[in-house]
Amino acid sequence: MRLRVAHIITQLELGGAQRNTLYTVNHLAPDQFDAFLLCGRGGILDKETKHAIWPTYFIAGLVRALRPIQDAMAFSQLYTRLRELKPHIVHTHSSKAGILGRLAAYFAGVPVIVHTFHGFGFNDRQKPWTRWFFVLAEKFCAVLSTHLVFVSEANRQEAERRDIGRHIPQSLIRSGIELEPEKDKKLTMTEKRTLNKLHKKLESLPSESWRVAYVGNFKPQKNPMDLVLVAAQVLEKRPEIHFIFVGDGELKEAVQARCKEKGMEDNVHFLGWCQRASDVQNIFSASHCFLMTSLWEGLPRSLVEAMAAGLPAVVYGVDGARDIVEEDETGYLIAPHDTVSAAEKILWLAEHPEKAAQMGKKGKARITKEFDIRHMVRQQEELYQELYDRVPLKSYYEPLWTEDQT
Repeated sequence: MRLRVAHIITQLELGGAQRNTLYTVNHLAPDQFDAFLLCGRGGILDKETKHAIWPTYFIAGLVRALRPIQDAMAFSQLYTRLRELKPHIVHTHSSKAGILGRLAAYFAGVPVIVHTFHGFGFNDRQKPWTRWFFVLAEKFCAVLSTHLVFVSEANRQEAERRDIGRHIPQSLIRSGIELEPEKDKKLTMTEKRTLNKLHKKLESLPSESWRVAYVGNFKPQKNPMDLVLVAAQVLEKRPEIHFIFVGDGELKEAVQARCKEKGMEDNVHFLGWCQRASDVQNIFSASHCFLMTSLWEGLPRSLVEAMAAGLPAVVYGVDGARDIVEEDETGYLIAPHDTVSAAEKILWLAEHPEKAAQMGKKGKARITKEFDIRHMVRQQEELYQELYDRVPLKSYYEPLWTEDQT
């Protein structure tokens, strides 16, 4: 019997959780699993579902922000859809979908409910009552879960500290990347134009220039204004260094304006989104150092990709970054908002290229099979089968679905 697995995520934005969820849905063993996806509309990756081999069901009202009326609508639609689809397993991702999806799955009678923490919806920079509400919601939904998955040890320790899911079975399954990328599919005309622009932009940089790369969203969590502050301090002492910023988001225009104010537009290059793994690899191949100023993370996909490409990392030492960056061995863990120290480390790496290369080599060796996206999918497959085989059906399950109905 093939198991029906429903993945639920808030929106298909361009991020590690979204990419890995799409990859999982697309690569679960077809002889063992029937996979489908439930998500809200409005993400940049929505277009990847148009010609997908798996069914996608868009849920009205499923958005990132806390909006009670829309949230109630999303819960109702999730519940109704799950009753129709009768999945054996529901696997939720991200905070909002994790809460609404697990509630809907519980009341719909789904026998196995799995949630992956790609980070948390709460952080120390929120108002106390907001943080308290999200922590309480995570505690409650953890009780509804059959199994909890963490992508970083730091997140697992944070959950333990907050008493989230203390007595619920748990696993550490890394958010994977393509360590051996598959050949890209045939490019569309739009993708070809984007690729050509990327190559031209990289080729236009001085061939001998030392380059710092950032890949990620321009949103508050990623704290992109600190990227500007770091770049300004570096360029004050080494004006020949160049910064490559890849991504998009609500703060991008403000970041670009700040760069212009500081007269850095010739040294800071904004390349927009790079949706193909090979494009990101090209950028890292043309760079010498990776910079990240996120204030909280699960396991930053771009950091793993940068280390796999052999780049030393200068990153704020938050959450999952602490799992994989070894201080003074594969990079540097900087205290959040300490832009002075971040700039100093970048300058030191630029002045010691041999040491920087050694650190990058050690970092590359750190990214083993544990971080391979194919290994991630196989781990999830094994988990699904194990849970379904050994978890008894809950008492409320039988009146909703009989064996004949499945």
